[in-house]
Amino acid sequence: MHIAVLMLAVMTMANPAWAGATKPVKLVVLGDSLSAGLGLPAQEAFPQKLQKALRAKGIEVDMTNAGVSGDTTSGGRDRLDWSVPDGTDGVIVELGANDALRGIDPDVARAALTDIVQRLKVRKIAVMLCGMLAPPNYGAEYAARFNSIYPDLAKTFDVPLYPFFLEGVAAEAKLNQADGIHPTADGVDIIVGRIMPMVEAFLGTIAEQRR
Repeated sequence: MHIAVLMLAVMTMANPAWAGATKPVKLVVLGDSLSAGLGLPAQEAFPQKLQKALRAKGIEVDMTNAGVSGDTTSGGRDRLDWSVPDGTDGVIVELGANDALRGIDPDVARAALTDIVQRLKVRKIAVMLCGMLAPPNYGAEYAARFNSIYPDLAKTFDVPLYPFFLEGVAAEAKLNQADGIHPTADGVDIIVGRIMPMVEAFLGTIAEQRR
C-alpha cells in the first residue's frame, strides 16, 4: 500500500494535470492516409503508435484512428459528425496533404478546415491542428497561400498547431515507403517522437478543463 501511494504521489508531481483524472481522454485523429497508416500494419499507424508512446509515460487515452486514405480537407469536413462521435474530448486534425498534392485551391482547403474547427468548438471538443506544406511544383504563390492556412487558423481560433506533420521525415528516402510520400514504421516513430511534447500539453489542457 505504501509503495502504491508513493508511486501515485510521484506521478502526480510529474504530471499535475493528470492528478485526479478518472477516465482516459477520448481522442480522435481525423486525417488522411498519413494517419490512417497506408502501407503499414494497423499497429504501426500514427494514432496507435502515439497511444503506445503516451501509455509508456503513464497517460491513458481512448484513441480512435479516423484516418481515411485519399481524404481531402473537404472530405474530412463532410464526414466530421460520424468520424467524431459525441463524448470525444479532443481531435487532432491531420488533413491537407491531398489538397496540396492535387493543387486544390487553398481557399477551398481553408474554408473546409475553418468549418471543421468551428464545428468542433461548438461541440466543446478541443482541437489540435497539424500543419502541412505544399510541394514546390505549384509555384511560390500557391505555396504561400496554402502554407499560411494552418498558422492563420491556429491564431484565429486559439488552438495549438504542430507546424508540419512530416517534419524530419519528408524527403528522407529511408523514412518513407517506395512512393516517397508515406512514412515507414520508422518514419512514424520519428513523427510521434517529435509531436509528443505538444500532444502531452494538449491532453494536459483537456484534463485540466475536465477537473
